[in-house]
Amino acid sequence: MTKIKVEGMSCQHCVMAVTKALQGIDGLKNVKVDLDRGEASFNEVIPVDLKVIRESVGKAGYNVPG
Repeated sequence: MTKIKVEGMSCQHCVMAVTKALQGIDGLKNVKVDLDRGEASFNEVIPVDLKVIRESVGKAGYNVPG
């Protein structure tokens, strides 16, 4: 399971938005977003470039640092 930090989340709406953004990426499964930890975790069924993940989360209004 891969974990990434997500900045800018403050409520359950944020969690849902980030979850939807990650679930929309081909190759990611079992997406879980943890508001308290400020992170998301998922399984990669096929390799996904971190740039694609950053762009998708960014379009939802949040930031993946690094």
